[in-house]
Amino acid sequence: MSRPVNVADYREAARRRLPKVLFEYVDGAAYAEQTLRANVDDFQRLELRQRVMRDVSKINLATTILGRELPMPLLLGPIGMAGMYARRGECQAAAAAKAAGIPFCLSSLTICDVDEVAKVEPPWFQLYMLKDRGFMVEYIARAKAAGCPVLLFTVDLAVPGTRYRDMRTGLSGPAQPFQWLARGIDGIMHPGWLWDVQLNGGPHSFGNIAAAVPEAKGLGDFWGWIGRNFDASLTWDDIAWVKQQWGGPILIKGVLEADDARQALAAGADGIVVSNHGGRQLDGAPSTISALPAIAEAVGGRMTILLDGGVRSGLDVVKALASGADACLIGRAWAWALGARGQAGVAHVIEVIKAEMRVALALTGCPDAAKADKELLVR
Repeated sequence: MSRPVNVADYREAARRRLPKVLFEYVDGAAYAEQTLRANVDDFQRLELRQRVMRDVSKINLATTILGRELPMPLLLGPIGMAGMYARRGECQAAAAAKAAGIPFCLSSLTICDVDEVAKVEPPWFQLYMLKDRGFMVEYIARAKAAGCPVLLFTVDLAVPGTRYRDMRTGLSGPAQPFQWLARGIDGIMHPGWLWDVQLNGGPHSFGNIAAAVPEAKGLGDFWGWIGRNFDASLTWDDIAWVKQQWGGPILIKGVLEADDARQALAAGADGIVVSNHGGRQLDGAPSTISALPAIAEAVGGRMTILLDGGVRSGLDVVKALASGADACLIGRAWAWALGARGQAGVAHVIEVIKAEMRVALALTGCPDAAKADKELLVR
């Protein structure tokens, strides 16, 4: 395969390099994966208006998110187990984001813990609500001590979604003997990954929660603990407690309805992430880009609005800006690149999306990304 030139190429490169259990985990979604497909398809259905004679000799992608000036409206969103796609993968991705001047958002469920990643640059920290409030206090305090500037509080995982791909590979639920054997053979059949990650990329544990599960002998034990400890009793009243523990900017991640966006604003959140967890939770939920306009109308201008889900190009970013987002997070796009080429792949994907944004803005006659609005879209 020739060198990847876009996100789709990186997906194929990751499929070739990674063992099946890992590729299916990052590539898959819940049930029939209807929402996963809708996230991508609905972006493609949006049409951009081609405008001419607008003096687009100078393109400005810069924006400001929560007081931080960014060279482009893009962030690397939280991805679980990234340290299994490349050696100490979260640190490699954080280094690529730092070089590009954009934030890296660290998942709670990562191989590299927050202290290790913070040595590269303090990341935005993604948090789930767990039943053990004592652990939550320590968990949040650890992120604060590491210098994390923003908290992404994910609220769409009251219960884990059912992902059939992970069940088939044995990642979800107890693996059968034949699945262990198949995974072992598959690992051997991917020698580049085997040497880079399995043999030289340890320790292989969920670093952020390792202290809470000292008896864990492998990733499966961590998954079991996590599934048992998601707090399904979470309500909007709990935001005040999280804000009190955190004391800094907080974004509510997992909003798909205008009413919930208003609730987040009323609860004192600094912003929201319009997200359906990449289609990995409620299959049949609307795509994020289709949900965005109503949400932007409800709370736009009063809080930061980010979007993830289905973003595969710089054109998608421009469409999201035109639909009311302040910036986008990419997830699978950088995870595939990490699995294919490590830090160099992530850095390349960021540059590809940046270049695609510049072209899209030039050909829509909008030289300033901050001024992108619904006039860029064919109605």
